[in-house]
Amino acid sequence: MSFGFRSAKLAWALVALSGVGAVSIQRAEAKPDFVAFHGDFSPGTIVVKTGERRLYLVVEPGHAVRYPVGVGKAGKQWAGITKIDGKYRNPAWAPPADVKHDVPSIPDVIPGGSPANPMGVAAMTLAGGEYAIHGTNRPKSIGGFVSYGCIRMLNQDITDLYDRVPVGTTVVVAH
Repeated sequence: MSFGFRSAKLAWALVALSGVGAVSIQRAEAKPDFVAFHGDFSPGTIVVKTGERRLYLVVEPGHAVRYPVGVGKAGKQWAGITKIDGKYRNPAWAPPADVKHDVPSIPDVIPGGSPANPMGVAAMTLAGGEYAIHGTNRPKSIGGFVSYGCIRMLNQDITDLYDRVPVGTTVVVAH
């Protein structure tokens, strides 16, 4: 998987703008579910199933914590294995070039904590690419194909996941 990742320090800046593109909404849940989970993944692994618009944190063989997510829109999805390489609370956001191209009027940087910041309350950057798992200021986008490749979560869910996983956690993204 090659994303042309610039640097871990700038990774927080390389996520998708909320509300750009078509949205397919499924009802978002306000809390994670503990569910049966089938797959050959070690406990502590994050598995994102983009077709389901769900993120799973494997807690033990056969069981996971499940969260609803927004994922990459058509042409912006990816699949592969990576790791969390940074964790940030209330990150600032600088739109990547493809977002600036699509929305030229967007500011070059949106401060953390701003209602206009699409990162929400926390972000975990992913190694090897320009993507993150992050919160959102648009909770109705959860359950849709809405981002430029990032995994978008409800703010209360990213806070829960952020507290459960360390830097270095394996992340598997599958269609």
